[in-house]
Amino acid sequence: MKIQKTAFKGLKIIIGKIYYDSRGFFREIYKKKILKNHRPIFWCTSKSKKNVLRGLHLQTRNTQEKFVSVIKGKILDVVVDVRSKSKTFGKHFKIILSDKNAKSLLIPAGFAHGFLGLDKENIILYSNSNYRSRKNEVGLKWNDKQLKIFWPKIKLIVSKKDKLNMSFVEYCKKIKSNNE
Repeated sequence: MKIQKTAFKGLKIIIGKIYYDSRGFFREIYKKKILKNHRPIFWCTSKSKKNVLRGLHLQTRNTQEKFVSVIKGKILDVVVDVRSKSKTFGKHFKIILSDKNAKSLLIPAGFAHGFLGLDKENIILYSNSNYRSRKNEVGLKWNDKQLKIFWPKIKLIVSKKDKLNMSFVEYCKKIKSNNE
């Protein structure tokens, strides 16, 4: 396994190994000795069809570090840095994660996360450093012009809940008022 750093503090691309033979393959996804500081306590999976866009989600309290990997399919994975004191605050990072490229993403706490399903069937594995808290869960608009995330020009499938996500400006105001 290899770790690739990004321009975002703490955001890392993990490149796993795949071993192929006549029976199929064996893939390494996670090694504690390589990801020493990630302490997952909550694992989950999601399944999405092609063109399903989920996100951009985050926890405002009990923030979560996430490890995201694709078990089947291919996704465009997007994160937005919402750490107010970060040099990359309000900036986004996107990457293709797939079962074929064996890439995973280690996302520090303080990032909003979302993805777009690119294959017919996409199964995603997450590990989280904190439990999900519905009352502290918020979402940013996936198409917020201020975030400048360029998604493929296709007919997207977005949940009713995600269509109601707040703008980045609204989020910043909410966080500021909570800290006063």
